[in-house]
Amino acid sequence: MLDRLQPQSPDALLALIKLYAADDRADKIDLGVGVYRTNEGDTPVFAAIKSAEAKLVAEQDSKSYLGPEGDTGFVRALMPYIFGSDATMGGRIEGMQTPGGTGAVRLAVAVAKQAGVNAIHMGTPSWPNHAQILSDVVIDFKPFDHANADGTANIDAVLQVIRNAQNGDAVLLHGCCHNPTGIDYSNEQWDQIAEAFANSSALPILDIAYQGLGHGLDEDAYGVRKVLAAVPEALVCYSCDKNFGMYRDRVGALYVMAKDGDGLAPILSNLNALARASWSMPPDHGAAAVRVILRDADMTKAWLDELETMRTRMREVRAALADAGDVGSLDLRPLGQQNGLFSVLPLSKGQIQQLRDEHAIYMAGSGRINIAGLHMGNIEKFIGALEAVTS
Repeated sequence: MLDRLQPQSPDALLALIKLYAADDRADKIDLGVGVYRTNEGDTPVFAAIKSAEAKLVAEQDSKSYLGPEGDTGFVRALMPYIFGSDATMGGRIEGMQTPGGTGAVRLAVAVAKQAGVNAIHMGTPSWPNHAQILSDVVIDFKPFDHANADGTANIDAVLQVIRNAQNGDAVLLHGCCHNPTGIDYSNEQWDQIAEAFANSSALPILDIAYQGLGHGLDEDAYGVRKVLAAVPEALVCYSCDKNFGMYRDRVGALYVMAKDGDGLAPILSNLNALARASWSMPPDHGAAAVRVILRDADMTKAWLDELETMRTRMREVRAALADAGDVGSLDLRPLGQQNGLFSVLPLSKGQIQQLRDEHAIYMAGSGRINIAGLHMGNIEKFIGALEAVTS
């Protein structure tokens, strides 16, 4: 039977990694892989994580199983950073650990389907795995345009979707630092979105994968908190991959907000059953390290300082790109108003190939660039290459 399977397309970014590694040009630039990099091109383990891991090695006394809910201490330690001072919304929010943000999205879509959701609306372009998860769970995916041609969010499109939603509809939105565009809703636009959800039958599914990498932890949570304050129920997916640098340790969480505290138990029982059938229990080490950090004032300060360093560096890169203004046929000014690791440049496949062949600059075929792949030592080369291929 297995010989009936058809080959699947290889991951384009993995192929790009191999091409970059094989390129022996000293001035090559990698803008493809979605990880944070320092000015030296490294993706280091956070010092706060190192401290937490040392504490775990010294004090952890068992590797016995946890339940499908994972490390509940980790789940609850994150909540004030995501949801604010009333972190449970009066006892209406609870969560569970997941294998990364991917596991959280997968679980959210699966439980939404069990609850009666039959269509999920989502702005495009989006993180490619969103659509793959929707397809695998077998739920209808209804796209709308996330961005305008001028590099701003298409607020009219999302408001129309929310206002016209039917019973059985959900709307999946990025909480901040949109992947791949970097184009976020403004606070004023989030106010409009929250008001639209308040008068809609749509279930909000909010995906937060980059909190703290835009403008700050509280600033990046504005939209999520505003929507939750306006609606009776919601699902919130969370990833610690970027803001704790825990990429390969798969550290995430899924939170559910119920209409009231009594409604949480049946929802959580369904989530636990789905998680048990999918991965039994999530990997422990990364979540335990995050829990240790968030329970220690000194480690928390060290983490926040590291996060600020990352955010400041990326904002400086964005400012330098925006200052370049018109470069060939491109206007780089909007990149200064965008957030997080990514932006998308309107380049043709041929121009992207030319950047690779003639300038040793590697980026995704969609035109998505990783802002953290740039620094003050290579940004002039990058801007010059853009001018060369677009003029």
